[in-house]
Amino acid sequence: MAKKKQREHSITRNKRAFFEYTVGETFEAGIVLTGAEIKSIRDKKVSISEGYCFFDVHGIFKIKGMRISEFKNAGYAQQNPDRDKLLLLTKTELKKVRNKLKDQGITIVPIEVFISSQGFAKIEIGLAKGKKIHDKRDSLKDKDVNKEIKKYM
Repeated sequence: MAKKKQREHSITRNKRAFFEYTVGETFEAGIVLTGAEIKSIRDKKVSISEGYCFFDVHGIFKIKGMRISEFKNAGYAQQNPDRDKLLLLTKTELKKVRNKLKDQGITIVPIEVFISSQGFAKIEIGLAKGKKIHDKRDSLKDKDVNKEIKKYM
């Protein structure tokens, strides 16, 4: 399990991940970004709801589907909002993730993008297993019950 560091502030959360999947173990990963991309992230122009993580054919850990909007004042720099971004984890964390992926039905979903206390953009990823339709209905019922309880308290 990754060490929980002080988060300066959260940029975006993937609410859909907790509805679609049962999230188990989580990790904090660094993201390899260009200058224009980090400026867009600080402006909260990022979406991770369609994203997922994978190992490419060379064994490099990447995220696909994370959309970072173009930064208007980037000048002549080339910007590709849909490119695959590299994720940075330690060797032991990478081994753990790779071994867990061998299990049937396990996927890696992005949970939250945040700026660390050192000023770096980081992403929290989780090992998740897909929910069935009846599990999703149970989640919605539990959510409604909790709302009712909070309403009367």
